[in-house]
Amino acid sequence: MQSAADQYAAPVELDDIDRKIIQALNQNGRISYTDLAKDIGLSRVAVQARINSLMEQGVIERFTAVINPERIGITVSAFFNVDVEPKHLYEVAAKLADEPFVTSLYHMSGPSKLHMHGLFKNMREMETFMKDKLYVLPGVTGVDCQLLINRYKSRMGMRL
Repeated sequence: MQSAADQYAAPVELDDIDRKIIQALNQNGRISYTDLAKDIGLSRVAVQARINSLMEQGVIERFTAVINPERIGITVSAFFNVDVEPKHLYEVAAKLADEPFVTSLYHMSGPSKLHMHGLFKNMREMETFMKDKLYVLPGVTGVDCQLLINRYKSRMGMRL
C-alpha cells in the first residue's frame, strides 16, 4: 500500500522501454528476464536492472498471483460504503485494513466515507463479519452493502 509521502511524490517518467516491460509483465508476471529481453530487444541484465529500478521507484509495487475466488469456495463478493464519524476515520480504516475478508479499502470523497470490498465463503460468513467486526467499530454510523452479481472486468494492470 502506498504511504502518504509516496502519494504526493512526483510521478516517475517512463520511457517506451519501461512501458513495454510493464505491459509484458501485466500480460504475464512470470515471464523470465531472458524471454522478456528477447521481446523488448535488450539484454537480460538490462531488463532486470530496469525492473529493479521500477520496483525501487514504487512503480511496480509487487508481483502476485490472481486467484479466482469462486474456484476455492468463496462465493460472496460485496461492496460496502461505510459512513464514519470524522474523528474515528483513520482508526476504523486501520482496523478494517487488517481484516482478512477485506480485499480493498478506500477513503472516498463525501462525508467521511470508506469504500470497501470483501470476499466471503457464504452469506452467513458475511453476516458474522458485519455483526462482529464492522458494526461494532467506534464511529461507524452507517453501512450500505451491495452484492456483486457478475464481474465483467477488474483491474489487472492499467493503461500507460
